[in-house]
Amino acid sequence: KEKNIKLLAIPTTAGAGAEVTSSAVIYINKIKYSVESEKLKPDYFFLIPDLVIGAPKKIKSSAGFDAIAQAIESLISKKSNVKSVNFAKKSLKISLKYFLEFLKKPNHKNTSAMCLAANLSGKAINISKTTAPHAVSYPFTSHYNISHGHAVSLTLNKFLVFNYKNIDLANCNFNLKERYNILFELTGCKNINHFDHFLSHIQKEARLEDNFAKLRININKSYPKIIDGINMQRLSNNPIELKRKDLKKILFKLA
Repeated sequence: KEKNIKLLAIPTTAGAGAEVTSSAVIYINKIKYSVESEKLKPDYFFLIPDLVIGAPKKIKSSAGFDAIAQAIESLISKKSNVKSVNFAKKSLKISLKYFLEFLKKPNHKNTSAMCLAANLSGKAINISKTTAPHAVSYPFTSHYNISHGHAVSLTLNKFLVFNYKNIDLANCNFNLKERYNILFELTGCKNINHFDHFLSHIQKEARLEDNFAKLRININKSYPKIIDGINMQRLSNNPIELKRKDLKKILFKLA
């Protein structure tokens, strides 16, 4: 309830941007809960590429994709505003340019760029919070030890397509189609199918496996605990209301 000392954060991955957020998480019985308070937000932060560049490629891949997903989700989150949209756009312009290069041939330039992209995505979601892909990702991490960004990548495309196809049902105070047009413009995509392929290509190049069988996940057996582990707080930020049948359809499409 009180903050008696200064907090300085130095991230060792280019991913969550947690050094600029007022959120923390805690797992209780394999369920992830969010803890939010301005008192949790670091007073200072340093972005030091030398502490990030040497991380294993698997960590870079998952964390870096998390930065991309956060910025994308921030753009369409019900809680987004002009400020968060600006942070998200800046983040994506950088991460989409440098992410794969950062994985394949890391150097000071692309590592610094990804650190900044992650920081900006953190600033974006600190305002808007994340949406359905993050909400559904948590049980994949807690039950199957799939790293966070990788877990988000499993459903990101499917939820983005679902939202777009149900755009007339949008329950937000902004024009959802205009937000998707921002994503299309940033990625040079013509439509939602093109955008889906664009993201799939990035995921494939980053070696983010999406085959449940290869990940040793039996969706038929796992469905109940995945549903029970979904973070409802994050799910409520989705611009389209998601019903249980929608979640089931999306999850079984992945199987």
